[in-house]
Amino acid sequence: MKAELLAAIPSLRAFAMSLSGNIDRADDLVQETLVKAWSNLGSFTEGTNMAAWLFTILRNLFYSEYRKRRREVPDPEGQIAGRLASTPNQNAHMDFLDFSGALQQLSADQREALILVGASGMSYEEAAEICGCAVGTMKSRVNRARVRLGQLLAVEAGDDYGPESQWQASLEISNRLIAGE
Repeated sequence: MKAELLAAIPSLRAFAMSLSGNIDRADDLVQETLVKAWSNLGSFTEGTNMAAWLFTILRNLFYSEYRKRRREVPDPEGQIAGRLASTPNQNAHMDFLDFSGALQQLSADQREALILVGASGMSYEEAAEICGCAVGTMKSRVNRARVRLGQLLAVEAGDDYGPESQWQASLEISNRLIAGE
């Protein structure tokens, strides 16, 4: 296997060069491919085409990195980064601790229902099947859990969540789930 890996390097390098157009990036891709292949050698099936397996790994690495880099904004002088500001996350941590404490105060059935539907994104039907109850029972548990959680956290309206867009998006999702959409 080691000999097959080594024999494939020139072809991998040529392929990586054709994908990236940069000799340094091509060498990095080949190195990442070999490291990944070596660490996953147990998933390679003996008797199959080693080169094809390596080319697939290289191509997947290239496209994964391409998707990641596509979202990046060039900022060589650091001007954009210098204008960015973020609010301190201490409040978010404290809010999370409050939420976690309130969640633990819910009954086990309500907590389980809320986590399955609200946090895990399961449908009421899927959650009901997991819990072994009727769909209506699951909807009722989720609704009671949300109401109780709101009471425990003293949340009366969406404005209580603060200005953060994440809270607003969470509120909209919760409202749609409550409405049964």
